Amino acid sequence: MDFQASVSKLSSPVKDLVLSVTQNGTQHVGAQETDTLAVNEWIGKIAQGDLVNESGLKTLNTELVPKTYLVSNYLTAADVALYGTLHPTLSKLKPSEYFSHPSVTRYFDHIQSTAPVRTAADAFGPSFTEVTFDFTDAPRADRKVEAPKKKKEKVAEPAAPEPTPTSSVKEVASKPKKEKKEKAPPTGDETGGKKKGGAPAKAAAADDSGEPVPSMIDLRVGHIVDIMKHPDADGLYVEQIDLGEETGPRTVVSGLVNYIPIEQMRDKYLVAVATQCNLKPASMRGVKSFAMVLCATSKEGKEGGIELIQPPANSKPVIVVFVKSRPTSLDVDATPLAQLNPKKKIFETIQPGFITLDSREAAWVNPATKTVHKIRTKEGICVAPTLVGASLS
Repeated sequence: MDFQASVSKLSSPVKDLVLSVTQNGTQHVGAQETDTLAVNEWIGKIAQGDLVNESGLKTLNTELVPKTYLVSNYLTAADVALYGTLHPTLSKLKPSEYFSHPSVTRYFDHIQSTAPVRTAADAFGPSFTEVTFDFTDAPRADRKVEAPKKKKEKVAEPAAPEPTPTSSVKEVASKPKKEKKEKAPPTGDETGGKKKGGAPAKAAAADDSGEPVPSMIDLRVGHIVDIMKHPDADGLYVEQIDLGEETGPRTVVSGLVNYIPIEQMRDKYLVAVATQCNLKPASMRGVKSFAMVLCATSKEGKEGGIELIQPPANSKPVIVVFVKSRPTSLDVDATPLAQLNPKKKIFETIQPGFITLDSREAAWVNPATKTVHKIRTKEGICVAPTLVGASLS
């Protein structure tokens, strides 16, 4: 089923809202081709109307626990359709009622706050007015901790019978112990061409074969386009950060609630470490995070303050941040790795050298040579607002 056919099954004004946000389906809210089937399936399920009754809300609440969006890590037409369908129900619920569906409430509040949905919804007047939720007295989630599994005790194998003084001794003695063969160093045929059996050998990962260098880390300029507090964690923000990708903003979870007020996070430009491309996405209290925010932590510790590392003025998302390796050039030591090998602990090795200088400029100090490499874009150096001698992570 194509997009237009699936949307046509939605009732008005939800159908009109979806077409408004997607510009009559021409943009499909940025859905990648690989995701369009899942988007259409969700819209078909939403059109059936079974998700807004009590049973449907319970099922939906369970399904939304680990999700920020229905499909992938960005807004699609499926989210717009679900928001529009849920609106008449959630707008009438009392606090005690929407507290019983915390994941649905968190999801709905996030979708209604996204710029494309809010702009289109406001144009529809009273049909999709913004719903205000009061989380002041929200009950804390009851998290059950599973008891540690007991390790199975190994049953000792019966000892081999003692050899008799006759032929058995001779038989045992005649069988010499097998010596372990030492592995020969790999030959050129084994590493770069084919093995003796004719099967192609795996190519060696040349990119991360040398000493870790900071330019292996995928640093980018990002822009916070939306932010909310994590519904299940007092110290976490859930941000939507634009990294200049066609797929739209990434969902990012950061533990900055107790250190940076939400007003100072909104609409902020920052430096991010991109996951999926470099680091693996991490799930934090049920919400998957697809990037890391680069912050400066005071040399006195977190109590001394935490600040976002700021890119140069007029920076735009997708600008690559790199380390200036020589005083008179913009050369870099390597390109970012497609995926950091966790066993090699590349990020963990490099991170202790990230600091802010007396000039508040962000830099990496080579632990061996003590040379200073400033973190920058082509527009200039990245800086911390006030912190000097701070560690970056």
